[in-house]
Order: sequence, then structure tokens, then C-alpha cells
Amino acid sequence: MSEPLPETSGSQTPATQTEKASPPAWIRQSVDFGALLAFGLAFLYFRLTGLPGSEALVNATWALVAGSAVAVIVGLVLERRLAVMPLLVGGFALVFGVLTLVTKDDLFVKLKVTVLNGCLAVALLGGGALGKQPLKALLGSVIPVNDRAWRILTVRYGLYFLAVAVVNELVRSVTVVGFVAPHIGLAHVDPADVWVSFRGVLWIASSVFGISQLPLIMKNLVSDQKPDVLAPTEPDTLP
Repeated sequence: MSEPLPETSGSQTPATQTEKASPPAWIRQSVDFGALLAFGLAFLYFRLTGLPGSEALVNATWALVAGSAVAVIVGLVLERRLAVMPLLVGGFALVFGVLTLVTKDDLFVKLKVTVLNGCLAVALLGGGALGKQPLKALLGSVIPVNDRAWRILTVRYGLYFLAVAVVNELVRSVTVVGFVAPHIGLAHVDPADVWVSFRGVLWIASSVFGISQLPLIMKNLVSDQKPDVLAPTEPDTLP
């Protein structure tokens, strides 16, 4: 009776092949940052040409729509599938971006951050309260951790998205900016300049928050696949 042949070092399981086929996380992160950078530079250009903040923001929204479309396409090409989180984020950006361009009102591009983060907060915190793991359903393929870690991450990111939604409502409010600005020596600041600056700060804050979850993720990994710790912050790293 012949004995089974031992596995050679070149043999690969389907899981191993899948992991090796996964695109590097830096590609997606570079595309996300590039889209946000293009949006910021477009806004700066229109401001330097003399446009008021609100008009510059509306015109710069073309860069937001284009960057979001490119991010979705690149994700589709690399993943060979429509991943839920990039599709969700890109869809929100496209819808609110088009509304901004059609109505010529910068309210919609600002409101997108509140609506997207608010919806995610409700989904994560509500799902967690019901014993579900919505964050795992969105990102289980890129962060291979156990259920305990998913429960903790769900609560943390739910609270994070809720905080972003609340802060964005304060920063986008002309009334709030008009009240606070004179008290810090910025009486003539344009509310649109404040909000675009906030988007840059939010990108940094979301990246720092994502990296801060690394110890929890690394302690609870269930495979050798390298986790993409910034994947959950994509709603706030795209414009």
C-alpha cells in the first residue's frame, strides 16, 4: 500500500494562494490619499484665483467625484471584486458630490461626512448591541482576527464614527465657526477654509486611530495574513 507523498515546500493551500494574491494595502492607501490631496489642491487653486470659499469648494468637488471614481475602479481592478467598504464610501462620495455640482451648494459635500459616519456608527453600535458583528462582515477578509477582537473593534469604531459625525456637524456650521473664530483671533476666516482644513486633520486623526488598534489586532490574529489596519478608516481617508 503506497504512502501519501509528503507536501513539498512549493505546495500551497487555497488560503495561502488567496493571501499571496491579495494586493498590497499601500496601493489602496496611496489612491485614497491621492484623491484627498487632489481635492485639497483643487480647492486651494480656486481660492488663489479669488473665488469665495463656498464657490471654490463646489468647483473642487469635481476632483472629489473623479478621485472617488478612480478609487472604486482601482479597488475593483486590484481586488477583482466590488469590496463592500470601498464601494460604500465611493458611492456616498459620488452621490453627494454630484448633488453638490448639480445644486451648486457646498452643503452636500460637507454633509456627506456626517451622513456616512453617522450611518456607520448606527450600524456598528446597533449591530453590536444585537450581538452581531457588522464590522467583520465589512472587513473580515482584510483583518483576520478572532471574534473577541471583532467585538472590541466594533465598539471602538462605532464610537469613533459617531464622534466624527458630531465634530463634522460643528465644523461645517457657519454659525458655530462664526461664533468661535473671533474668540481665537480668526474673525475673518472663511467657513469653507475651516472645513477643508478639518478634512486634512481628519485624515491624520483617522490614520492615527487606525494604527492605535494595531496592538489589539496583532494579539488576536488567526492567520499569518498581514492585516490592513487602516481599512476601517477609509470613510475618513477619502475626500
